[in-house]
Amino acid sequence: MRERLASALLLVALLTGWEAWCRLGRVPALIVPAPSSVFATLWSEIASGRLLPHLAVTTTEMTLGLALGCAVGLATGVLLAEAPVLRRLLHPYIVASQVVPKLALGPLFIVWFGFGLTPTIVITALICFFPLMENTLTGLSQVDSGRRELFRMLGASRLQTLLRLKLPGALPVILAGFRVAVVLALVGAVVGEFIGGRAGLGASIIAAQSVMDSSLMFALFIVITLLGMAFYQAALLIERLLLRHHLKG
Repeated sequence: MRERLASALLLVALLTGWEAWCRLGRVPALIVPAPSSVFATLWSEIASGRLLPHLAVTTTEMTLGLALGCAVGLATGVLLAEAPVLRRLLHPYIVASQVVPKLALGPLFIVWFGFGLTPTIVITALICFFPLMENTLTGLSQVDSGRRELFRMLGASRLQTLLRLKLPGALPVILAGFRVAVVLALVGAVVGEFIGGRAGLGASIIAAQSVMDSSLMFALFIVITLLGMAFYQAALLIERLLLRHHLKG
Protein backbone atom coordinates (compact mmCIF):
# COMPACT_ATOMS: atom_id res chain seq x y z
CA MET A 1 0.00 0.00 0.00
CA ARG A 2 2.87 2.38 0.74
CA GLU A 3 4.35 1.84 -2.69
CA ARG A 4 0.98 2.41 -4.37
CA LEU A 5 0.38 5.56 -2.34
CA ALA A 6 3.84 6.84 -3.22
CA SER A 7 3.18 6.11 -6.90
CA ALA A 8 -0.15 7.98 -6.75
CA LEU A 9 1.47 10.97 -5.02
CA LEU A 10 4.19 11.02 -7.66
CA LEU A 11 1.54 11.15 -10.38
CA VAL A 12 -0.25 14.03 -8.61
CA ALA A 13 3.03 15.90 -8.26
CA LEU A 14 3.86 15.44 -11.94
CA LEU A 15 0.41 16.62 -13.06
CA THR A 16 0.59 19.61 -10.70
CA GLY A 17 4.01 20.57 -12.01
CA TRP A 18 2.83 20.15 -15.59
CA GLU A 19 -0.24 22.36 -14.94
CA ALA A 20 1.88 25.05 -13.23
CA TRP A 21 4.44 25.02 -16.02
CA CYS A 22 1.77 25.47 -18.70
CA ARG A 23 -0.04 28.27 -16.84
CA LEU A 24 2.88 30.20 -15.37
CA GLY A 25 5.06 29.75 -18.41
CA ARG A 26 2.18 30.59 -20.74
CA VAL A 27 2.99 27.60 -22.91
CA PRO A 28 0.80 27.59 -26.04
CA ALA A 29 -1.88 24.89 -25.88
CA LEU A 30 -0.94 23.87 -29.42
CA ILE A 31 2.50 22.79 -28.20
CA VAL A 32 1.71 21.30 -24.78
CA PRO A 33 -1.84 21.59 -23.37
CA ALA A 34 -2.39 21.79 -19.63
CA PRO A 35 -3.67 18.64 -17.88
CA SER A 36 -6.92 20.42 -17.01
CA SER A 37 -7.53 21.05 -20.72
CA VAL A 38 -6.65 17.46 -21.59
CA PHE A 39 -9.02 15.97 -18.99
CA ALA A 40 -11.79 18.38 -20.02
CA THR A 41 -11.40 17.22 -23.62
CA LEU A 42 -11.35 13.59 -22.53
CA TRP A 43 -14.55 14.01 -20.53
CA SER A 44 -16.19 15.78 -23.47
CA GLU A 45 -15.30 12.88 -25.78
CA ILE A 46 -16.69 10.35 -23.30
CA ALA A 47 -19.88 12.30 -22.53
CA SER A 48 -20.63 12.90 -26.20
CA GLY A 49 -20.22 9.21 -27.03
CA ARG A 50 -17.62 9.89 -29.71
CA LEU A 51 -14.86 7.99 -27.92
CA LEU A 52 -16.51 4.63 -27.22
CA PRO A 53 -16.93 3.47 -30.87
CA HIS A 54 -13.26 4.16 -31.57
CA LEU A 55 -12.23 2.44 -28.35
CA ALA A 56 -14.31 -0.59 -29.31
CA VAL A 57 -12.66 -0.78 -32.74
CA THR A 58 -9.13 -0.64 -31.33
CA THR A 59 -9.98 -3.18 -28.62
CA THR A 60 -11.42 -5.55 -31.23
CA GLU A 61 -8.38 -5.22 -33.50
CA MET A 62 -6.04 -5.70 -30.58
CA THR A 63 -7.86 -8.76 -29.26
CA LEU A 64 -8.20 -10.51 -32.62
CA GLY A 65 -4.64 -9.71 -33.68
CA LEU A 66 -3.28 -10.88 -30.32
CA ALA A 67 -5.26 -14.13 -30.46
CA LEU A 68 -4.21 -14.88 -34.03
CA GLY A 69 -0.56 -13.95 -33.52
CA CYS A 70 -0.23 -15.92 -30.28
CA ALA A 71 -1.96 -19.00 -31.71
CA VAL A 72 0.30 -19.08 -34.76
CA GLY A 73 3.37 -18.20 -32.67
CA LEU A 74 2.72 -20.98 -30.17
CA ALA A 75 2.10 -23.56 -32.89
CA THR A 76 5.19 -22.48 -34.82
CA GLY A 77 7.36 -22.54 -31.70
CA VAL A 78 6.22 -26.07 -30.86
CA LEU A 79 6.77 -27.22 -34.44
CA LEU A 80 10.30 -25.80 -34.65
CA ALA A 81 11.22 -27.17 -31.22
CA GLU A 82 10.00 -30.67 -32.12
CA ALA A 83 11.51 -30.68 -35.62
CA PRO A 84 15.16 -29.53 -35.50
CA VAL A 85 15.46 -29.87 -39.27
CA LEU A 86 12.63 -27.40 -39.79
CA ARG A 87 14.12 -25.13 -37.18
CA ARG A 88 17.44 -24.93 -38.99
CA LEU A 89 15.64 -24.45 -42.29
CA LEU A 90 12.94 -21.92 -41.37
CA HIS A 91 14.17 -20.00 -38.33
CA PRO A 92 16.52 -17.65 -40.26
CA TYR A 93 13.68 -16.72 -42.61
CA ILE A 94 11.31 -16.09 -39.71
CA VAL A 95 13.84 -13.79 -38.06
CA ALA A 96 14.42 -12.01 -41.36
CA SER A 97 10.68 -11.43 -41.77
CA GLN A 98 10.52 -9.82 -38.33
CA VAL A 99 13.24 -7.23 -38.93
CA VAL A 100 11.15 -5.66 -41.70
CA PRO A 101 9.32 -2.66 -40.16
CA LYS A 102 5.60 -3.43 -40.05
CA LEU A 103 4.88 0.21 -40.82
CA ALA A 104 6.52 -0.31 -44.20
CA LEU A 105 4.25 -3.28 -44.90
CA GLY A 106 1.08 -1.33 -44.13
CA PRO A 107 0.48 0.07 -47.64
CA LEU A 108 0.97 -3.39 -49.11
CA PHE A 109 -1.58 -4.88 -46.70
CA ILE A 110 -4.06 -2.18 -47.69
CA VAL A 111 -3.62 -3.22 -51.33
CA TRP A 112 -4.15 -6.86 -50.40
CA PHE A 113 -6.90 -6.57 -47.78
CA GLY A 114 -8.39 -3.11 -48.35
CA PHE A 115 -9.23 -0.60 -45.64
CA GLY A 116 -10.87 -1.52 -42.37
CA LEU A 117 -10.13 -4.04 -39.63
CA THR A 118 -8.36 -6.74 -41.63
CA PRO A 119 -5.00 -5.05 -42.42
CA THR A 120 -4.72 -3.76 -38.85
CA ILE A 121 -5.45 -7.23 -37.43
CA VAL A 122 -2.81 -8.74 -39.72
CA ILE A 123 -0.20 -6.16 -38.65
CA THR A 124 -1.03 -6.77 -34.99
CA ALA A 125 -0.81 -10.54 -35.44
CA LEU A 126 2.59 -10.25 -37.13
CA ILE A 127 3.92 -8.14 -34.27
CA CYS A 128 2.57 -10.51 -31.61
CA PHE A 129 3.73 -13.65 -33.42
CA PHE A 130 7.48 -13.43 -32.83
CA PRO A 131 7.66 -12.99 -29.01
CA LEU A 132 5.48 -16.02 -28.38
CA MET A 133 7.18 -18.12 -31.03
CA GLU A 134 10.66 -17.31 -29.73
CA ASN A 135 9.75 -17.84 -26.08
CA THR A 136 7.97 -21.11 -26.86
CA LEU A 137 10.99 -22.33 -28.78
CA THR A 138 13.34 -21.28 -25.99
CA GLY A 139 11.21 -22.77 -23.23
CA LEU A 140 10.77 -26.12 -24.92
CA SER A 141 14.49 -26.31 -25.69
CA GLN A 142 15.47 -25.76 -22.06
CA VAL A 143 13.50 -28.62 -20.51
CA ASP A 144 15.70 -30.68 -18.20
CA SER A 145 17.41 -33.47 -20.12
CA GLY A 146 17.22 -35.83 -17.12
CA ARG A 147 13.45 -35.60 -17.05
CA ARG A 148 13.25 -36.17 -20.78
CA GLU A 149 15.37 -39.29 -20.36
CA LEU A 150 13.06 -40.45 -17.56
CA PHE A 151 10.02 -40.04 -19.81
CA ARG A 152 11.81 -41.99 -22.54
CA MET A 153 12.64 -44.82 -20.15
CA LEU A 154 9.01 -44.96 -19.01
CA GLY A 155 7.93 -45.44 -22.61
CA ALA A 156 6.16 -42.10 -23.02
CA SER A 157 5.32 -41.19 -26.59
CA ARG A 158 6.55 -37.99 -28.20
CA LEU A 159 3.14 -36.38 -27.80
CA GLN A 160 2.89 -37.41 -24.15
CA THR A 161 6.35 -35.97 -23.49
CA LEU A 162 5.35 -32.72 -25.15
CA LEU A 163 2.04 -32.34 -23.33
CA ARG A 164 3.05 -33.62 -19.90
CA LEU A 165 6.67 -32.49 -19.62
CA LYS A 166 7.83 -29.92 -22.15
CA LEU A 167 4.85 -27.58 -22.33
CA PRO A 168 4.26 -27.50 -18.53
CA GLY A 169 7.99 -26.98 -17.96
CA ALA A 170 8.13 -24.18 -20.53
CA LEU A 171 4.93 -22.49 -19.33
CA PRO A 172 6.61 -19.65 -17.36
CA VAL A 173 8.76 -18.72 -20.37
CA ILE A 174 5.79 -18.95 -22.75
CA LEU A 175 3.69 -16.71 -20.52
CA ALA A 176 6.50 -14.16 -20.36
CA GLY A 177 6.36 -14.02 -24.15
CA PHE A 178 2.59 -13.60 -23.94
CA ARG A 179 3.01 -10.55 -21.70
CA VAL A 180 5.34 -8.99 -24.24
CA ALA A 181 2.89 -9.81 -27.03
CA VAL A 182 0.06 -8.09 -25.14
CA VAL A 183 2.02 -4.85 -24.97
CA LEU A 184 3.01 -5.07 -28.64
CA ALA A 185 -0.57 -5.85 -29.68
CA LEU A 186 -1.69 -2.35 -28.78
CA VAL A 187 1.27 -0.89 -30.66
CA GLY A 188 0.31 -2.93 -33.71
CA ALA A 189 -3.35 -1.91 -33.56
CA VAL A 190 -2.59 1.80 -33.26
CA VAL A 191 0.13 1.72 -35.93
CA GLY A 192 -2.21 -0.16 -38.26
CA GLU A 193 -4.84 2.51 -37.77
CA PHE A 194 -2.27 5.20 -38.50
CA ILE A 195 -1.78 3.70 -41.95
CA GLY A 196 -5.24 2.84 -43.17
CA GLY A 197 -7.75 2.81 -40.36
CA ARG A 198 -11.02 4.66 -40.75
CA ALA A 199 -11.93 4.26 -37.08
CA GLY A 200 -10.13 3.52 -33.86
CA LEU A 201 -7.90 5.42 -31.46
CA GLY A 202 -5.02 5.60 -33.94
CA ALA A 203 -7.27 7.00 -36.66
CA SER A 204 -8.64 9.50 -34.12
CA ILE A 205 -5.10 10.70 -33.37
CA ILE A 206 -4.50 11.28 -37.08
CA ALA A 207 -7.80 13.19 -37.30
CA ALA A 208 -6.87 15.31 -34.27
CA GLN A 209 -3.46 16.00 -35.79
CA SER A 210 -5.06 17.23 -39.01
CA VAL A 211 -6.93 19.97 -37.09
CA MET A 212 -4.00 20.63 -34.70
CA ASP A 213 -6.02 19.63 -31.62
CA SER A 214 -3.24 18.85 -29.15
CA SER A 215 -5.62 18.43 -26.21
CA LEU A 216 -7.50 15.69 -28.03
CA MET A 217 -4.25 13.94 -28.99
CA PHE A 218 -3.09 13.92 -25.37
CA ALA A 219 -6.52 12.69 -24.26
CA LEU A 220 -6.28 9.81 -26.72
CA PHE A 221 -2.79 9.01 -25.44
CA ILE A 222 -4.30 8.63 -21.96
CA VAL A 223 -7.00 6.28 -23.27
CA ILE A 224 -4.42 4.19 -25.14
CA THR A 225 -2.25 3.98 -22.02
CA LEU A 226 -5.17 2.88 -19.84
CA LEU A 227 -6.24 0.30 -22.42
CA GLY A 228 -2.74 -1.15 -22.57
CA MET A 229 -2.46 -1.29 -18.79
CA ALA A 230 -5.84 -3.04 -18.54
CA PHE A 231 -4.75 -5.70 -21.04
CA TYR A 232 -1.40 -6.12 -19.29
CA GLN A 233 -3.06 -6.58 -15.90
CA ALA A 234 -5.39 -9.16 -17.47
CA ALA A 235 -2.32 -10.97 -18.83
CA LEU A 236 -0.77 -10.97 -15.34
CA LEU A 237 -3.97 -12.40 -13.89
CA ILE A 238 -4.06 -15.16 -16.51
CA GLU A 239 -0.40 -15.91 -15.82
CA ARG A 240 -0.96 -16.19 -12.06
CA LEU A 241 -3.94 -18.50 -12.54
CA LEU A 242 -2.13 -20.78 -14.98
CA LEU A 243 1.07 -20.92 -12.95
CA ARG A 244 -0.89 -21.61 -9.75
CA HIS A 245 -2.62 -24.53 -11.47
CA HIS A 246 0.74 -25.61 -12.92
CA LEU A 247 2.44 -25.62 -9.50
CA LYS A 248 -0.41 -27.56 -7.94
CA GLY A 249 -0.18 -30.09 -10.76
